[in-house]
Amino acid sequence: MRCRLLAALLTTLLPLSGHAQQSAAFSEQAEVQAFIVDMHKQHGFDISALTSQFASIHSNATVLRLIRPPARPSKQRSWQSYRQRFVNGPREAGGLRFWEENGALLQRAEAIYGVPAEIIVAIIGVETSYGQNTGSFSVLEALASLAFDYPPRAEFFRSELENFLLLSRENGDDPLAIQGSYAGAMGIPQFMPSSQRNYAVDFDGDGRIDLRHSTADAIGSVARYLQQYGWQKGAPVAVPARVDGDPAALIAAGIKPALTVQELSARGVFMARPADADAQRAAALIDLETPGRPTQYWLGFDNFYVITRYNRSSFYAMSVFQLAEVVREVRHNRLAATR
Repeated sequence: MRCRLLAALLTTLLPLSGHAQQSAAFSEQAEVQAFIVDMHKQHGFDISALTSQFASIHSNATVLRLIRPPARPSKQRSWQSYRQRFVNGPREAGGLRFWEENGALLQRAEAIYGVPAEIIVAIIGVETSYGQNTGSFSVLEALASLAFDYPPRAEFFRSELENFLLLSRENGDDPLAIQGSYAGAMGIPQFMPSSQRNYAVDFDGDGRIDLRHSTADAIGSVARYLQQYGWQKGAPVAVPARVDGDPAALIAAGIKPALTVQELSARGVFMARPADADAQRAAALIDLETPGRPTQYWLGFDNFYVITRYNRSSFYAMSVFQLAEVVREVRHNRLAATR
């Protein structure tokens, strides 16, 4: 009898215990309530509608775990490991197919914005495998988690949350129905909400910007984004380099080009192929480290730096550049073989 009573008591308590493990709805947080009022005052949002939406979402522990840098990195950064994730057979083959299927759009984007077709292809390939993996997180919940429960970047993500709600209203979308990355990036090119509102274009001419379903809008928007950040038509991106001496100071100076090729050569940094760029062109020294292997050095020019405005990582930018080069070369060779 005691056993049956104890089992009944446990059965009664378990649902309560499970509910207690889930955080309270965002609508119950004072900060969120103040945000809702602010959205009403600044942009005319309905308070009850926003409150209802925030009542449907909770702080996402997975989002918060993924956004945090590891307290103790499990291993040293490896350029070779990073590169293999993005410059590989499937992404190269996917890039060729994507180019074949969207050649006219890529050609038009390059003509308008000056960004080579292969760079556009490579960014979309690295970001979402050409639209195949656009994210499965609720964007509203992800951005709210980062805006209200991640103090180190709360200001940035609160701005993105504001832009996301504005974007959803402008497009007539239900913010609860939109999925993306754990950081709130959306669609085929993985634009953050502010980037979509500031840089995206209606490239298919249907009167609506839709980066989740329109490949044309994604292609045009990637090209315009890079152009707006200073892409130089016809200029080089990066070239291999050789380093004599200790490059620590030049590496510490960052990836924004500040010294000319000539000035870098005076400091012991030389292009592997001297004719690759004008001696007066600005560049930065890029180091690509792999544990147990010699560090690869490159000179990154202004266009390399522009790619890092999409993702602020030299590994990312170099992966985009190298995938672009491989896809362009293979496509060129195939076309030449058919002539």
